[in-house]
Amino acid sequence: MMWLTLLVLLLILATWILELWYASVFQVPFYVRGFLGQQQLEEALTGMDLVIIPAGVPRKPGMTRDDLFNINAGIVKTLCEGIAKCCPKAIVNLISNPVNSTVPIAAEVFKKAGTFDPNRLLGVTMLDVVRANTFVAEVMGLDPREVDVPVIGGHAGVTILPLLSQVKPPCSFTQKEIEYLTNRIQNGGTEVVEAKAGAGSATLSMAYAAVQFADACLRGLRGDADIVRCAFVASHVTELPFFASKVRLGRCGVEEIYPLGPLNEYERVGLEKAKKELETSIEKGVAFVKK
Repeated sequence: MMWLTLLVLLLILATWILELWYASVFQVPFYVRGFLGQQQLEEALTGMDLVIIPAGVPRKPGMTRDDLFNINAGIVKTLCEGIAKCCPKAIVNLISNPVNSTVPIAAEVFKKAGTFDPNRLLGVTMLDVVRANTFVAEVMGLDPREVDVPVIGGHAGVTILPLLSQVKPPCSFTQKEIEYLTNRIQNGGTEVVEAKAGAGSATLSMAYAAVQFADACLRGLRGDADIVRCAFVASHVTELPFFASKVRLGRCGVEEIYPLGPLNEYERVGLEKAKKELETSIEKGVAFVKK
């Protein structure tokens, strides 16, 4: 199938990037192996410690992430069934949109297989953080590498909630700047899709964010201390079963989920909007597997 061939190519690219990083850091040889089609899926997954799932169709102008659901949901389900069978202890970085629904799909697949470990399933929302850091840096005249904006909630529209009151280094924004930044961060993906006019979605920036997050997971697996990133995970920081917030990564995946911290009135209102939207998306993912 075409989507599975595309998946294999994406997995090969992700593997090459990660192995190149590993070789540059540890000065050891690296190897790239290719696998073709569903008939080699199990061979590709067997023995893996980290699995990155970027597979799926991209957004086009006028499409929301939920419009991708019917296609990408089936892809994620198939791949997670393979993970449950071949590498049930692997840390899974799930990028396929809509993340707000595909992470619950993966969780239900793993639960059915008896392999679900909430600490090892992470929805990648790193691109929202990358955008937030970039846009805030532009407004404040800072280097984006020196900016850290916590982004909580989910990975679509109003579920993406940047906590501008908690930016590091501390910054002071006008109400107009807060509204501009929040709106642009929430709609950064749509901006890219419309700019490409049907020729694609956020590919290079997503690849950058995916490598940044995978690097953090690998350093956690290595035992490095204080590896903190935002991710969409099984969580108790709200009444929802899944939520994106800051987590500390380690040898077993998520080792600690941090509380949201103090929110201002604008962020509290945004949080309620995000939770309402997220609840529907999560239920949609769960229902897909249970139907």
